[in-house]
Amino acid sequence: MRERKGLDPTDIRILSAVQKHGQLSKTRLAEIVNLSPTPCWARLTRLREAGYIRGYHADIALERVIDATRVVVTVSLTHHRKIEFDRFETYIRSVDEIINCVATGGGIDYVMTVVTPDLSAFQALMDDLLSADLAIDRYMTYFATRLIKAEQPNLAKLVAKNGSKSGS
Repeated sequence: MRERKGLDPTDIRILSAVQKHGQLSKTRLAEIVNLSPTPCWARLTRLREAGYIRGYHADIALERVIDATRVVVTVSLTHHRKIEFDRFETYIRSVDEIINCVATGGGIDYVMTVVTPDLSAFQALMDDLLSADLAIDRYMTYFATRLIKAEQPNLAKLVAKNGSKSGS
């Protein structure tokens, strides 16, 4: 993983802070980053405007709100042409119940995480996918029994390890 040009260690500290804590006051962010508030806020604004920060999200304890069915689904398409990948990915982006979808190389094309209220809602979603002319050849489902870990990567650690590789 390469670090993008134009980011210095202070930018990485700012990105790490908002990744971990979400939206922060100017003063609190400056304390965490160890920079005075005005330049810290200016850097944060620059990082937002440059597209390094996609948004701020709350990590809701879904299991405390509702019982839900979480399913990991692997999908292989019939053909491996750009038009089929584009059609599939466009459709997937429009389905709220699909909370994560990763394109992969190897034996399968996509790994998705689906969250629905119950098993019948999951099956209805899969029926819709299969009837949507998405060139799905096969899919496998894995029902999640417990969520063990769901976090963002440790940005500061990734950058530090990347820096040590490029210095070799």
